[in-house]
Amino acid sequence: MQKSLPRPVAAVLATVLAGSLAACSFEPPLRMPRAPSDKAPYTAGAQVKRTVTPGGPAGHAQEMAYGKELHEEWWKLFHAKALDELIAAGLKNSPTIAQAQAQLREAQAAARVDSSIFYPQVTGNLQANRSKASAAAFGRSGGFRYSLITGSVGVSYYPDIFGVNRLVYRHGEALVKYQQWELEAARLTLTGNIVTTAISEAAAEGQIRATRAIVAQEKKLLELTENQYRAGAIDYVSVVNQRSQLATEMATLPPLEQQLAVYRHALAILVGTFPANARRQPFTLATLQLPKRLPVSLPSQLLKQRPDIRAARAQMQAANAAIGEARAQFYPTVQLSAAFGATATHPGLFFSPVSSIWSLVGALSQPIFEGGKLEAQKSEAHAAYDAVYAAYRSTVLNAFDQVANALRAVEHDAQTLAAQREALRAAARALQLAQASYRAGASDYLTLLTSEVQYDHARIAEIKAESQRYQDTAALLVALGGGWWNKTAPRTPTASAPQNSRSGVDPLPAKQVNP
Repeated sequence: MQKSLPRPVAAVLATVLAGSLAACSFEPPLRMPRAPSDKAPYTAGAQVKRTVTPGGPAGHAQEMAYGKELHEEWWKLFHAKALDELIAAGLKNSPTIAQAQAQLREAQAAARVDSSIFYPQVTGNLQANRSKASAAAFGRSGGFRYSLITGSVGVSYYPDIFGVNRLVYRHGEALVKYQQWELEAARLTLTGNIVTTAISEAAAEGQIRATRAIVAQEKKLLELTENQYRAGAIDYVSVVNQRSQLATEMATLPPLEQQLAVYRHALAILVGTFPANARRQPFTLATLQLPKRLPVSLPSQLLKQRPDIRAARAQMQAANAAIGEARAQFYPTVQLSAAFGATATHPGLFFSPVSSIWSLVGALSQPIFEGGKLEAQKSEAHAAYDAVYAAYRSTVLNAFDQVANALRAVEHDAQTLAAQREALRAAARALQLAQASYRAGASDYLTLLTSEVQYDHARIAEIKAESQRYQDTAALLVALGGGWWNKTAPRTPTASAPQNSRSGVDPLPAKQVNP
């Protein structure tokens, strides 16, 4: 005769079995692409270490400090108070930031909804009913009236035997992380757009000033040419050519002023104000300082510091949890419920022991045949993960492309500015000699006109090259992630699972501050 196990032993075994089932997870290990090596450079060819020294304003060399920390407020490396104030206003008032913050709160609330399944659900019910029943069943005519009062408290609970609840929560938790990184990416994009637009405004302002100075010079030269024509020293064709040159230079002013207006309007929109309400001092290149030392993160750190990469990784974690959910659908679902209350025909009898009612229900549901739906759902989850996996790889490659291009741009910008400044010096010297020779009657007007055109082009090209150096420096700092990991503000709380839950999201660095 087979003996049954003693109750204490059976209870222990049941506990162990339940714990084992709860510990198992249908979520597969997170599949990640191979991380790049820190020994490999970002760019093809030799690694960029130091630029040339162009000389003049914003003409010092820039050094790449690999492995160094980037300042949290990276735009302060330009040491422009007006720029700092504009970015502060943008971060406070931008509707793009407000939208990202609202989406984060929405995701956090959804995660709290998911976490509620870990706890019993308690529902109270109170019902009063007045009815008339027929007396025909008792061989009597008419009927009788009665009242029925029923009150109960019900409790339902879904034990997480196969970890389905935990997978649902991890999916929502990953989406919270995704929205946190999307918020950080929105901040980085906003600050980057403000900086580059401010530099573009400063460049347009500089070109306008240079063009107006050129126009003033052309007017003086036209006056000189007309005087020489009156004196009979030159023919009238030279006067017509100089008038044409003056008109050509004046025609370049309206497009430049239009560009300046567009940049100023764009800055107003970026900080959350209407263009007509913008009140501030204009930016000039002279108000900016070019950073001499540029902190450049190592390749492995870039994966942790770029908000878009972290957002793509969070999407992978959410998709990975969805695979576990699809797998768990093949296994039973258990529901426990209980109810306790009272029902009586008179309020005075409601709290009497004879009026008490109660029920205990345990339900188990096991899919048997659903026409291939569960297999299809599992295949769908795997395909969704493959899609976000490919998107993650694309995001990483795009990030490294941006950093590599920015590094080369910083290097080549210095070389371009050095060449442009040399060209400007040569053009200025040639124009001085041509003007002196023209006044002395030793050279014709065509020689002078050629020197003018060369000088004008060289002057505008120098301003463009100088502003491009600022633009690409800002682009490099943005491509590296913007320095958010050096924040010291307290972390934003998110929905939390019970203490024994295992989070599917990697912990953030110690200095990380979630938006």
